[in-house]
Amino acid sequence: RHFPDSDPQYAGIDSRVLLRSTVEKVAARGWRVVNVDLTLIAQAPRLSPYVDTMRGNIAADLDVDTDAVNVKATTTEGLGFTGREEGIAALAVVLLDRFPGPA
Repeated sequence: RHFPDSDPQYAGIDSRVLLRSTVEKVAARGWRVVNVDLTLIAQAPRLSPYVDTMRGNIAADLDVDTDAVNVKATTTEGLGFTGREEGIAALAVVLLDRFPGPA
């Protein structure tokens, strides 16, 4: 595990710091982010007013154009722990590509 919740150094850490660290680890292994598709699931708060800001921040942290970042916010229509407002869920799909290697 890269960022265990049992390690006190990660308590309360800004998730953007973790994202940038992850990008560095991926790049060190010869990969780069091509695009990302994110779905945020929450009954409350309403996240749609923040989607554009999130896209910009995520794009900056991933070092990609904002056109390469898709963020959607949805609800479960009252079902499950997110519907009962007990938490928020996130789904992410990331397309990676290898850096060009030596010929």
